[in-house]
Amino acid sequence: MTVPAALQAALARPASLTIALSGGIDSLTLSAAAAKVRGTEGVTLCHAVSAAVPSAATARVKDFAAAWGLPLKLVDAGEFADPSYRANPVNRCYFCKSNLYGTLARMGPLVAAGTNTDDLSDYRPGLQAAAEHSVLHPFVDAQMSKADVRALARALGLGELAELPAAPCLASRIETGLRVEPADLAVIDRVETLLRAALGNVTLRCRRLRGGWVVELDPPIYEGLSAQKRAAILTQVRRATDDGRAVDLRAYSRGSAFVHQ
Repeated sequence: MTVPAALQAALARPASLTIALSGGIDSLTLSAAAAKVRGTEGVTLCHAVSAAVPSAATARVKDFAAAWGLPLKLVDAGEFADPSYRANPVNRCYFCKSNLYGTLARMGPLVAAGTNTDDLSDYRPGLQAAAEHSVLHPFVDAQMSKADVRALARALGLGELAELPAAPCLASRIETGLRVEPADLAVIDRVETLLRAALGNVTLRCRRLRGGWVVELDPPIYEGLSAQKRAAILTQVRRATDDGRAVDLRAYSRGSAFVHQ
């Protein structure tokens, strides 16, 4: 079996297992590994559907579950009814994950997430919520990094999914302190979907900042764009946003919508 022994042990231990499946490479790989270890009847996948979840991620989750024969439940975690989440504080992720894990805990006793060891060195308030809800982190238990997860994804035959760029929830594109509005999230999803159709599965972000909209592209891609192509992208974005706010295009900078308070 291609699943490392330490991960096999972590996945086999619980009597039942519900996996929080976002549609990113970590949770997809965890789900595939769990299916290998536990069988398709020993795993339940849960995917939260909301305005903050990219439509492409939900489509990916549905395709994955069907291909692997795994039961999938789509849930509303209810974060948009939480005023603390909507206020978009510096620890917004804590409130999002608290709502998610609280919802999933009512569906099954043990929930697992795709957290890997690289995540532990970053500021991730969602990990506090995970601890409060006793969420399992099998990749952490097995001492697996992001690179290890991608290698396992390839070994499990996940193909191009193994190369998925990181794609946190759409609410992370809204500058800290600006209220999380479903209408803004819909614009973000629309712009990113439009540009990925033209540019491929690359790292890009459409951000809602106080000064307006900013689209960020992988630095090599951004630097390689001609002035004409940049102007064409800006025109596309203005049409997609259609709200009169300023629009800018720049090189990708990780966490540029996150403001420490």
